[in-house]
Amino acid sequence: MHDWETRLTSVDNNRVVRPLDWGLEWTVGWPGSNGGPSGDSARDLIDFYGRFNDRIIQNSDEFYSYQKPADFRLERREVQVFSTREVPDPRLDEKVRGTHADFLRFTSPVATPFPENNLVNARWFPARGRRAVVVLPHWNADGLAYNSLCRVLNWIGIAVLRLSMPYHDIRRPAGIYRADYAVSANIGRTIDSVRQGVIDARCCLDWLESQGYNRLGIVGTSLGSCYAFIATAHDPRIQVAAFNHASTYFADVVWHGQSTRHIREGLQTAIGVDDLRRVWRAVSPMVYFDKFSRWARKSLVIYAKYDLTFLPEFSRQVVAEFARHELNHKVVVLPCGHYSMGEFPYNYMDGWQLASFLRTAFD
Repeated sequence: MHDWETRLTSVDNNRVVRPLDWGLEWTVGWPGSNGGPSGDSARDLIDFYGRFNDRIIQNSDEFYSYQKPADFRLERREVQVFSTREVPDPRLDEKVRGTHADFLRFTSPVATPFPENNLVNARWFPARGRRAVVVLPHWNADGLAYNSLCRVLNWIGIAVLRLSMPYHDIRRPAGIYRADYAVSANIGRTIDSVRQGVIDARCCLDWLESQGYNRLGIVGTSLGSCYAFIATAHDPRIQVAAFNHASTYFADVVWHGQSTRHIREGLQTAIGVDDLRRVWRAVSPMVYFDKFSRWARKSLVIYAKYDLTFLPEFSRQVVAEFARHELNHKVVVLPCGHYSMGEFPYNYMDGWQLASFLRTAFD
């Protein structure tokens, strides 16, 4: 299984190693921003981000707050793949050629220097009734990922908004072929991207409410699971949450994960994992369990026994926190890895677990 997982993570040869960038310019517009580092040494910058993370965590309801967008609209357009592969599969383009769908568009409350990224995109899968979920895909998902799951959820009476996360598919800045700006060796930009993803997901809930849906849930996979957890910890409207892969600290995944080894390569000459954990604490699910516990809801945690990206020991720590906080949750362990969860037969097993949980969780 580990050999298969390694082959799957080695398909893409277009990962780019970039050196550590502190990204201080990204911090200027954040809530709680107050001055800069005391100096320009690595220790000064780590201490600055460490203190800033402490303030964010203490006041996270403010950090993840936003002004509700005023320009929600549905846009009908042709479905596109937006492949992240070095060599895109032409069969996928042929598969969707000539097909059209409705997409929710609105301006993200989090402004970035990239106009493409500032216009949020979420494919709309409507269903009758009052139940609806926001689906957040994995890192570097193309424009087709999870569409089959969305249709399955429609069949059981659940409407779905499938969010294109920051810097993904149609939101990728010009000249970028992967979602490299969502997770990278740029400390500030990575935090900003998580904040934007969390807030964009909450905005999707605003639109769903305006359409009459009042039984709301969220489903996140891998990076999307991180966004989904933080959104759930800060939004009482989310009654049902499914976390497809789970891990503790953002830095642990980047440092130890197989699919982020190129990011670690750019970081490790300038910063260690303990300091990286400190500067990325505010975008880590592990620090928000107390806030997650504020409201009653049902949760599903799925992790993979042979995961080389979200290491199983980290997932078990997450499960232990759910138990320690006495949260209403179900745990499923699949006999596969991170990438192989998207391959037959494990993709069917995963989809069945998600659909089965959501079918009854709103009751």
